[in-house]
Amino acid sequence: MRPSTSGPAGFGPAPAASAMSLQPPLHAANRGLRDRLAGVADRLLASQKFQRWASAFPLTRHVARARTRALFDLVAGFVYSQVLFACVQVRLFDLLFDGPKSLAVIATATDLSPDAALRLLRAAISLRLVRERGGARYGLGPLGAAMVGNPAITAMVEHHAMLYADLRDPVALLRGETTDTALGRYWPYAAHSAGHAADQAAPADSHVAAYSALMAASQALIAADVIEAAGLDRHRCLLDVGGGDGVFVAEVATHVPALKLMLFDLPAVAARAARRLAPLGDRITIRGGDFLTGALPTGADVISLVRVLHDHDDPRALTILRAVRAALPPGGRLLLAEPMSGTAGAEPVGDAYFGFYLLAMGSGRPRTAAEIIQFLTEAGFARARPIATRRPLLTCLIEAWAPNSP
Repeated sequence: MRPSTSGPAGFGPAPAASAMSLQPPLHAANRGLRDRLAGVADRLLASQKFQRWASAFPLTRHVARARTRALFDLVAGFVYSQVLFACVQVRLFDLLFDGPKSLAVIATATDLSPDAALRLLRAAISLRLVRERGGARYGLGPLGAAMVGNPAITAMVEHHAMLYADLRDPVALLRGETTDTALGRYWPYAAHSAGHAADQAAPADSHVAAYSALMAASQALIAADVIEAAGLDRHRCLLDVGGGDGVFVAEVATHVPALKLMLFDLPAVAARAARRLAPLGDRITIRGGDFLTGALPTGADVISLVRVLHDHDDPRALTILRAVRAALPPGGRLLLAEPMSGTAGAEPVGDAYFGFYLLAMGSGRPRTAAEIIQFLTEAGFARARPIATRRPLLTCLIEAWAPNSP
């Protein structure tokens, strides 16, 4: 990637080189002072004596204990996720959705011994998935109730068994020593887009069925947020690139009834979308192809990329954006929606979760909004900016515009 020409936030021009060179000694001195102060703080926080004192002193006790809990949560995070996985596997949340149940009823319904069921329930209570009710009964906790209302999360929890297997040796993944991963096999387009010689043929229907179903389930979580923020009613025709089974397009069809629709994806995926979207009749046009090697269909004044770009490494991401730019008319609009690195309040989602998920998948990386905007500039877009969404933890949105003249 080329060095950025944007300012510190990535949204404006950088200061001129001559202005930046006026005060390098001061900047270096400030950096040195900050580094020394940070070193002192690091040594202090690493001291067991200081940790014991801070845990007892009234003015620091709350912060010290919260940090101890946060550190332990990092250590125990895999166990917590496996407790959630066990709850999903035995369908505990569906069972409790009908109302509180006794231990005996829960044990029988989940095919667990009473001791094992109680162990699971106590673990789930500690994670706010289950809540103890009166009369020695157990009901849904706030997070368990949210699970029932979001079947896409349940699908992701079940899917994570492959991710956990791939992450059993994360250093080997980072060093490139692990090349055959469960996620790489699950997402066949990852190997296809990464250019692996053995996988150059586009995936067939038998290969795309599983991941298409997962994408369809999880797409429903974010479609309404993107549509709400995008203001699609100003447009004539939308082309959804990498549109999968057509869940996003189907949501758009419901919310913006006057909009003409197009969908483009690999041929096997496009065929699945055609079956799902058949009720839309002449309102929808579906094309199969490969946006890495061929041109996109023209005719739309707005193109959407929903959770597409971060699946691809930098050269291919730029190829995709250039293909989108070529397909848009002058003044046409691109909507790019996906979780992004560095999103305030959701940093672990973008950088830890998606950073390692995509590593295990074998293709792509999370990017900051500033990095994406730089790519858009390189691809020939005239201007680009972030648009606020209701739940940035799930997806962020950037709009970009083709120049008004060719």
